[in-house]
Amino acid sequence: MQCDKCGSEAVMHAAYSGLHLCSKHFRRSVETRVRRRIRDDALLSDTATADDPEIWLIGLSGGKDSVVLTQLLEETFSEDPRVELVALTIHEGIEGYRDASLDACLELTDGLDIGHEVVSYAEEYDVEMDSVAEDDPEGMAPCAYCGVFRRDALSRYAEEYGADKLLTGHNLDDEAQTAMMNVLSGDVRQVAKHFDASLGGFDEREIDDAPFVPRAKPLRDVPEKEVALYAHLADLPVHMAECPHSDEAYRGEIQEMLYGLEEGHPGTRHSIMSGYEELARLAAEAYRGGEDSPHGTCDRCGAPTNNDICRKCELVDAVGGELPGDD
Repeated sequence: MQCDKCGSEAVMHAAYSGLHLCSKHFRRSVETRVRRRIRDDALLSDTATADDPEIWLIGLSGGKDSVVLTQLLEETFSEDPRVELVALTIHEGIEGYRDASLDACLELTDGLDIGHEVVSYAEEYDVEMDSVAEDDPEGMAPCAYCGVFRRDALSRYAEEYGADKLLTGHNLDDEAQTAMMNVLSGDVRQVAKHFDASLGGFDEREIDDAPFVPRAKPLRDVPEKEVALYAHLADLPVHMAECPHSDEAYRGEIQEMLYGLEEGHPGTRHSIMSGYEELARLAAEAYRGGEDSPHGTCDRCGAPTNNDICRKCELVDAVGGELPGDD
């Protein structure tokens, strides 16, 4: 196959667009889509200046998605004084797996002009995921514990750094799967929360006087396989192994369903997200500020919640952990 742009040998065929692209034009295509998403989402505020730059915190795990995102953001904004990039890596306490991915993070950031911080569940919650997965006091999949702890750590450190945006490496497949799971569950409120957390406009909302750090997903127009190919062609340090505790059976079923639909109907994932984002926006407008929105704060850690104790603190207690400052 030849590249439709220049006639060179093609490295990929995008069935949803019909294009065959060589390495150079494929990489340019990915970079263009990411930068267009940053622009279309108005990620960089008009008020950002060299004297008062925005701080963007990037969740850097060492996997292909977060590594590609970090590399592209640094290339895009390295000469822009209006943006300060900080990468945050979270060590969950998974022997071997996270150690190897941390090495990839360090190799990447050593060659980039960005800040890089590493925190751990052991420091933050006095627990490690290997022990949590083994004991499983709540009878849940390990991902359920880990997701709560990870979201909390990212949010708290985003606030601690005074971040204006929190960026994660979710790709098109990730987002289309989440969209389908939310729709098939019939949980319209979850659809609204998904929009407010990561797809909505950056409206500087506040929750009970605690700053809401909006999340952004600049890779959400790029299919997973294309992110992996980009990382390979750019020779980026990536840890490709799957988490040994990963157990998301339902998401896996949705993933296989979408693969089948995409093969028979190229562009399905893009269509899903186009419609879902509009539906999610409407749902968010309907539910925002309602009874399900956090109207109070956790008695222990101050996180927004409608209960006396937030879910994170409940799980820390359940797994025998301890928050910094606890007696």
